Amino acid sequence: MNNTIRTSGAAFDATNLALTTLLQQVSQLRTGDAVELINDLDSDDKIALFSALSTDQAVLFLDQPELHFAEQIIDNLDNGRAAEILNGMSADRATDIFHDMDWQSRNRLFAILAPETKANLKKLMGYPADTAGGLMTTEFIAVPASWSVEQTLQYIRKVERSRETVYAIYVEDEATRVLQHVVSLRRLITADPQASIAEVGRDQEPLTIPPMMDQEEVSRLFRKHDLLAIPVVDEQHHLIGIVTVDDVLDAMTEETSEDAYKFGGMEAFTKPYMQIGFFEMLRKRGGWLCILFLSEMLTASAMQHFEVELEKAIVLALFIPLIMSSGGNSGSQATSLLIRALALQDLKLGDWWRVALREIPTGLVLGSMLGLIGFVRIAIWQKTGLYDYGEHWVLIGITIGVALIGIVLFGSLSGSMLPFVLQRLGLDPASASAPFVATLVDVMGLVIYFSVAVIFLTGTLL
Repeated sequence: MNNTIRTSGAAFDATNLALTTLLQQVSQLRTGDAVELINDLDSDDKIALFSALSTDQAVLFLDQPELHFAEQIIDNLDNGRAAEILNGMSADRATDIFHDMDWQSRNRLFAILAPETKANLKKLMGYPADTAGGLMTTEFIAVPASWSVEQTLQYIRKVERSRETVYAIYVEDEATRVLQHVVSLRRLITADPQASIAEVGRDQEPLTIPPMMDQEEVSRLFRKHDLLAIPVVDEQHHLIGIVTVDDVLDAMTEETSEDAYKFGGMEAFTKPYMQIGFFEMLRKRGGWLCILFLSEMLTASAMQHFEVELEKAIVLALFIPLIMSSGGNSGSQATSLLIRALALQDLKLGDWWRVALREIPTGLVLGSMLGLIGFVRIAIWQKTGLYDYGEHWVLIGITIGVALIGIVLFGSLSGSMLPFVLQRLGLDPASASAPFVATLVDVMGLVIYFSVAVIFLTGTLL
């Protein structure tokens, strides 16, 4: 019995020592490095760590979007501790964590939050996550237009720790609460302390956005105007929140990752690779693979249709991989260019015909380049004795060359038009994944290849 007690005590001491060491480590690291260290811990160690951290440290780390499974950490803390941390967090980050929780956990924690936190969560959770309202925070500095510069600076010193940013000060009409001006911190600290804040910010109308603006459009405005923050206003021009550049960067990273997954032919993952469950991996990859496999069956059907031609001229089968890959590559190139251009709004939906007119000569020239290379390759192999294509090798070379022109042209056109079609249908152009385009071009490539072969080889090999 005594041995058991001593063993348990030793284990307890070892656990406390490990936790103390961990607390010292995260306290000495920069925030980003500390978050990486915490991400590598197992669930129990994370919960123990956040139970032992000071509230300020816990809030600092949980406010970082890079921290994985923040909702699980909060959900497994004591109710009082979880509420204390959520009350201290930035409103937009707390909203993100609530979005990731199940409804039972939300209801349990919401009931014990501070009234101000409840109000912020209610407001922010009413907007879709991919809109300006879903990105914005309610922690900004707004002052009445009647205040002086000195009053404003005193107010900033008082509340700056509870605000997301102090780089911009929003000036509102005292009676109507309508946003009138935005004053930069630089301009504020260089102004006459006795001057009116309204006079300091009178240069131009502030740039504002509605809460339902898509996050891609928000990020475009940030790039265009080099913004650090942008106010979000309702229909009456009342200031309801601000979107800051760090939130836009996080949204852009998430959007880019989602598009990359789609373009690779799979559903988007929200977790790091090593933390994706086995069955989740199967579910998100298997569906797309099955769809693409069924689509590729059309390739077999196309080859069956030209079975007679293949039997008569088996040499044509040697070039099928060359033909299919060339068309798929040209289609994937065009799709990549157009998805990027549409995402950056370099092109609009109505520009499809301009793109088509541009891709036709491009496809013809690229196809001619590959066709010439293909013909030269056949000639070299024939003349050097590396392979004997028979007495009609010239016609075979011409067939390959002409087929490549047609297939690359089709690949370029279909790859460039598919994103427009998807956008016109209200779908994400990134869904025009490289595998999907390649599958489409594979099928039509075979039809074009064998049709050209029938034209040039009928009466000789066919």
